[in-house]
Amino acid sequence: MTLAHSKFIKSAAVLSVLGVALTGCADDNGDADDEEAEDADVETDENGGDDAEAGDDAEAGGDGEEITLSMFAGWEEGIVATHLWEILLEEEGYEVNIEESEAGVAYAGLANADYDVNLDAWLPITHESYWEEYGDDLEDLGTWNDEVYLTIAVNEDAPIESLEELADNADEFDNTIYGIEPGAGLTDATENEVIPTYGLEDMDFITSSTSAMIAELDSQMSAGENVVVTLWRPHWTYGEYEIRDLEDPEGTLGDEEGLHIVARDGFSDDHPEVTQWLEDFDMDTEMLNDLLGHTFGGEADGDPRDLVEEWMDENSDYVDGLTS
Repeated sequence: MTLAHSKFIKSAAVLSVLGVALTGCADDNGDADDEEAEDADVETDENGGDDAEAGDDAEAGGDGEEITLSMFAGWEEGIVATHLWEILLEEEGYEVNIEESEAGVAYAGLANADYDVNLDAWLPITHESYWEEYGDDLEDLGTWNDEVYLTIAVNEDAPIESLEELADNADEFDNTIYGIEPGAGLTDATENEVIPTYGLEDMDFITSSTSAMIAELDSQMSAGENVVVTLWRPHWTYGEYEIRDLEDPEGTLGDEEGLHIVARDGFSDDHPEVTQWLEDFDMDTEMLNDLLGHTFGGEADGDPRDLVEEWMDENSDYVDGLTS
């Protein structure tokens, strides 16, 4: 029609002659334009459909994105929390990997971006040295439980009440303290605070693993012997064995702490939705003890991940809200 308009400007006569022809051309072009428009509409619809599907995938969550969770070996509260979020993130479409290691290796791995998230950082006391070394390369996403603390525990009928009495009664405990992993913050606190403060240098402090410590606890108590171990609360053994904490009048094991979620630097920018879920994550001690007992208690039988998933099914009202 632009052509017809330009002809009109030059000559009305010419326009009258060309009118018929231009009308035909307009019809032809119009049909062609209509066909092109229809094709474009079809293409738009198809692309729109693809976009809609992509939008649905985006709403579904991770769409196959990988997230690597760091997990401390032997620390049960971290094990259950890690498997809990492994399952949740997989349900949201993420591909989740779990890397198990001692604390020092885990912090270094997070700082180097080998891992993405750890859910078992004991701050501000137990892992203070790790935070001082690696904290500039980490993100603290907050606490999910703030009622945890380190302990030295004995059998309920042991002849002492306080760490102050342990040195004078070392023979009652076979002159041995059973510890956990050598690289654990609890081990560091025991070696550098508890032992020198209470004069326990002559006792053997045996470290290997949490499972080995629990095996000694079970063995010694089954034999009716006194035993002293490094422990922490919450822990499922308090519900399975008749044990109690020794008083720590000098405060060598510190006060109550929080279970923090720490991530590699930049994680919150790369995964804002997951970051929001983790920042909102909260589990009180009663519920945590229930989860620990279900996963590791005397009646527990099976793979920890499977038992955590079983507990999640039984507590769906709570679990469903964690990613909503």
